[in-house]
Amino acid sequence: MTDPISDYLTRLRNAIQAKHRVVEVPASNLKKDITKILFEKGYILNFKFIEDGRQGMIKIALKYNTADKNSAIRSLQRVSTPGLRKYTGYKDMPRVINGLGIAIVSTSKGVMTDKEASEQKIGGEVLCFVY
Repeated sequence: MTDPISDYLTRLRNAIQAKHRVVEVPASNLKKDITKILFEKGYILNFKFIEDGRQGMIKIALKYNTADKNSAIRSLQRVSTPGLRKYTGYKDMPRVINGLGIAIVSTSKGVMTDKEASEQKIGGEVLCFVY
């Protein structure tokens, strides 16, 4: 596998499309940070890290609207890929749907949202857009 973040996003996208309640993905520190951000911003219901002695797994409970059964996550888009990295400064931070969505950015101070990176005046690699 050349791009584990794309695999992570695709597993989430496929689980949402199939209306699954829970999805399991292989764990890494970067995936754990992205999952924590998705939980803090209200895009997923809950998550749990499962240690199995090897790589570990992340069990993610997806969040759906009770009225029309639509997911809280409308779209997950990978921005920076291994073949074409996308970096941005804090002044040029991308706005997702005019501020309604979030961009997840990997900075020198850890993984954070676009708004947090702008407030701390640090740029970094734009990993994905979520809305």
